[in-house]
Amino acid sequence: MDSLGALNAFVQAADARSFTEAAAQLGVSPSAVGKAIARLEERLSVRLFHRSTRSVTLTPEGTLFLERCRRIFCEIEAAEAELVQSQEAPRGKLRVSLPMAGMLLMPTLAAFMRAYPQVEIDLDFSDRMVDVIEEGFDAVIRSGQLGDSRLMTRQLGTFHPYLVASPAYFEQHGVPETPADLERHYCLHHRFPSTGKLEPWPLVKDDVALTVDLPVTAVSNALEPLIHMAEEGLGIACLPDFTVRRQLRERTLVPVLENQLRRCGTYRILWPSSRHLAPKLRVFVDFMAANLFPANGGSSNPI
Repeated sequence: MDSLGALNAFVQAADARSFTEAAAQLGVSPSAVGKAIARLEERLSVRLFHRSTRSVTLTPEGTLFLERCRRIFCEIEAAEAELVQSQEAPRGKLRVSLPMAGMLLMPTLAAFMRAYPQVEIDLDFSDRMVDVIEEGFDAVIRSGQLGDSRLMTRQLGTFHPYLVASPAYFEQHGVPETPADLERHYCLHHRFPSTGKLEPWPLVKDDVALTVDLPVTAVSNALEPLIHMAEEGLGIACLPDFTVRRQLRERTLVPVLENQLRRCGTYRILWPSSRHLAPKLRVFVDFMAANLFPANGGSSNPI
């Protein structure tokens, strides 16, 4: 603290170009300011000021040191502001980008809205790669590995693909026992809106990817229609587990070939890197990490 006091005396004297004015601002005597700076110069083995009877001016070393000192005090002010801000109630608009499958995350988002009614949620659903900073998003939720040095990231949890169809479908068309059997079934496909390509089904055998010529019965760039068509007995769909939890629990959809699918999917939340994390964003990140995938990987540790 003595060192900080000397640094503060140095900054005040440098700004005022006067030990007397610096002393008045600090509420101490001019001699106290002079002695503090003299001790600082002695410790640093460098002269910080040129002194005359009328004024003081910075030496080149003093000018360089002043820049560093300003950064130090800016960091201290930022730390104090962050602590004060952390005690404030989360409030204000929170702009979030989610994938098209994010519609199926609405129960968790609704729970967040009930828990933090003073946070205004502005949701943008898109599978395209958004520029978080340039487009003004507070947070983005996406699957897969995303790299941007300007962003902070936190894993929300993992998900697993399932091949599912209705019990009536399997009763009518039989249950596929190998991936090759799928070539004789009705297959419902998801198309990536960003690329127009069909999402591949992650079929494997002994951890080696399989290429199967899957029939194309229907295609959708959103998952909800695929879920509905599968429940209606129109075919087999490949869907993330979190999108069909209720259907699997109620047995309106049943899985097949569970051991021949690669179990690899991760959802992450990303936000602009900043020294200050607004309370509304802090609670959103923590809430989504704790509640979106509570059973399989969402960390409940606060930021």
